[in-house]
Amino acid sequence: MQSFGRADILLPKNVDFSKWAVIACDQFTSDPAYWQRVRETAGSAPSALNLILPEAELGAPNEKEHIAEINRTMVQYLQNGVFETYRNCYIYVERTLVNGTIRKGLIGAVDLEQYDYHPGAKSDIRATERTVEERIPPRMRVREGASIELPHILLLCDDHEKVLIEPVEAEKAKLKPLYSFDLMEDGGHIEGWLVDGEIADAFDARLEAYAKTAYKKYEDLAGAPMTFAVGDGNHSLATAKACYEAKKKADPNAVHSAARYALVELENLHDDAQVFEPIHRVICKTDAPKLLAALKASACADTGFEVRWQMGSECGTVSLDPGQGELAVAVLQNFLDAYLKENAGEIDYIHDDDALLELAKQPDSIGFLLPSMEKSQLFRGVIADGALPRKTFSMGHAREKRYYLEAREIR
Repeated sequence: MQSFGRADILLPKNVDFSKWAVIACDQFTSDPAYWQRVRETAGSAPSALNLILPEAELGAPNEKEHIAEINRTMVQYLQNGVFETYRNCYIYVERTLVNGTIRKGLIGAVDLEQYDYHPGAKSDIRATERTVEERIPPRMRVREGASIELPHILLLCDDHEKVLIEPVEAEKAKLKPLYSFDLMEDGGHIEGWLVDGEIADAFDARLEAYAKTAYKKYEDLAGAPMTFAVGDGNHSLATAKACYEAKKKADPNAVHSAARYALVELENLHDDAQVFEPIHRVICKTDAPKLLAALKASACADTGFEVRWQMGSECGTVSLDPGQGELAVAVLQNFLDAYLKENAGEIDYIHDDDALLELAKQPDSIGFLLPSMEKSQLFRGVIADGALPRKTFSMGHAREKRYYLEAREIR
């Protein structure tokens, strides 16, 4: 298969989908009340909640027992016929967000041999943001004994011409409906259709043609081009990769196993429902004038990325040097990382403009209001600069993240 392709996909049957589907495990980590409400909603019904470990519960005293129970439940669900298997297919998904926009996607599998999350990767699939490798081992404990996976990973294509997913949407009247329901906890609405036969064949042909020519968009960049980028859930995909590499090291035949692949949802970066929101920086407990002077001396130019700063009651703009990166956030974060290694200060990442400005008005603080990232900059930034700095952008709000719904056997 190519780096993205069809899979044998499991869907629960004869269940209440509104109790089955739960949000990505890395959301609401500081809100145990959210997960308690989810447990109350799911009750004793079959639910993806019984097959995942919310990160809010990582490191709990009963973690080992909880993971063992998850693994037992996976086996029970498989043995008791909770799932129906749709073989060699995709699933086309439409997610209606709370604001009414519809985000389109296609569920399929990625080849982990063609994915690399490390800095300087030249693989066909890459991380958009730097992976914190310390976050992988705890997730490996969950996946190592698992018999199935449930993905919340969003894979992005840089498809300006909308030749991949959008033609599937145009054919959806010919597709078999699989589900349509409201997601719990104000997650919006979701619908899914089976994509197989001639429509899947046509997608595969378009994907093959797309992959052969996608690199031409980046010929002016020094870095190796890529076809797909991980927009969300990179640490989950990195965990799948780490588990696969461990299996392959123990048994070279693992290269032919189900563990080589991971289920994801492919989305178009240029879908109108895809909104990239900036994540601003505030540094407190620092000598703010000294920091600003150092920034101007080492990371600015006469013209470049215009970024507003706020320091107490003072404000202004700086022009970050475009020769130091493809994105304003990359230039700024690289400077801050180096500066804070040698100087006092604590950095925080703020989504809301007004909140950033208020924090920056506090004593010994300075804030930087970053511009929204143009969609066309994402792939170019990753190719030119490698994986982008942490907290580069946000793909929507917490309730807009992917819910666990489809599954795949991995053993």
